[in-house]
Amino acid sequence: MTFADRRARPQAVDVLVVDDEDDIRELLELSLMRMGLGCDSAGSVAEARARLASGRYRLCLTDMRLPDGDGLELVEHIQSAHPGLPVAVITAFGSIETAIRALKLGAFDFVTKPVELKALRELVQHALRQADEAAAEAAPGARALIGHSPAFEQLRTQAEKLARNQAPVFIHGESGTGKEVIARHIHSLGARAGGPFVPVNCGAISPELMESEFFGHRKGSFTGAATDKEGLFQAANGGTLFLDEIGELPLAMQVKLLRAIQERAVRPVGAHAEEAVDVRILSASHQDLGRLVAEGRFRQDLFFRINVITLRVPPLRERREDIAELATHILARLAAREGGVPRRLSAAALQALQRYAFPGNVRELENLLERACALCEGDEISAADIELQPDQSASGWLADTGFGVGAQHDEPGDDVGEDGADEAERLRIVRALEQTRWNRSAAARNLGMTLRQLRYRLQKWGME
Repeated sequence: MTFADRRARPQAVDVLVVDDEDDIRELLELSLMRMGLGCDSAGSVAEARARLASGRYRLCLTDMRLPDGDGLELVEHIQSAHPGLPVAVITAFGSIETAIRALKLGAFDFVTKPVELKALRELVQHALRQADEAAAEAAPGARALIGHSPAFEQLRTQAEKLARNQAPVFIHGESGTGKEVIARHIHSLGARAGGPFVPVNCGAISPELMESEFFGHRKGSFTGAATDKEGLFQAANGGTLFLDEIGELPLAMQVKLLRAIQERAVRPVGAHAEEAVDVRILSASHQDLGRLVAEGRFRQDLFFRINVITLRVPPLRERREDIAELATHILARLAAREGGVPRRLSAAALQALQRYAFPGNVRELENLLERACALCEGDEISAADIELQPDQSASGWLADTGFGVGAQHDEPGDDVGEDGADEAERLRIVRALEQTRWNRSAAARNLGMTLRQLRYRLQKWGME
């Protein structure tokens, strides 16, 4: 059967291929038909627009250079006129900067010429999975983003656009702004929504165990390795690996992480061969990675690899108009947990919250409301229940918690005694954990105790 005969076979049309080179176009069409997919083709931007207007497709593959325009123009047209249609660009080797521009405009992914058929098949499979799950925005389990302020609406639009491609995203924002919530939202709206979402706090893993935690290990590879164990990369295979506080990674581990991302393969500790993994990397930090690079504490090549696109999460003080909606959502969740009726904020309480600086952001708002619910005797939370000073600044809040600049900390002993620690010490430790987003290693360093001492106290208090 000739290529022309195969093209003539009746089948559903799934993919629009846009390229002005006949040989490239036929290669792509033949490869797609071997995957059981029907194709239409176009040789220009104008012809592609006409095809898109008259047909329904699940994917568009477009070359960058076309006779009457370029692929970027077509990407923009599809984003505005055909939202939800994945579009991938084909670019000449060496034009990665142009490809990144396409990703920022909303392209799903890109492949370089000469096209590797394996990479093309993987891209197509992910794209079609996304097209089939276009209703994921309303899917059960998709985590809603609460807020309609201009700053948050911009973040929501960017996140939903980034969900449609596979580019690495670096999420930057202060502690407590909800970086993991944003990462989960991107995952839940993308082609990998049916796969696992694996979050890991890079600062909470012991440096000695990092390689085993990330890549897994084989039985007998070191003392205590009684069985084979899969790592975080294997656990996230087919889904998303979220590297929270990536700036905490030691330099030695950064080298190994970079190789795993580049090669899409990992070697478990004690294994002789690498294992292929298919994960999308989302990362986050409250730190300025650019500054860490300049200080020699973060590898520049890894920074460029994970920072293809940066998503900034605004602090709560930049979206004060969202506080009422956030508070309503949090109070409803607290009531559901306790099995009661949601409490409501008095006008004075809401005004107090809206004037507050919120150095701890949304997480601090949750903590304040949970405490207020415990103190409140009726159905309405008053300003007195919240116990805020409206003019309290971030530096003042840090000073109150004992972690401001120059703060002195009491040195805890090695044991808390048979009767447990007193309330003052427990409060100090809880505040330290909240400040570090319950990163126990970082909290222990701030408190001047060992991680083992901190764990012992948490176990004593039933907080482990």
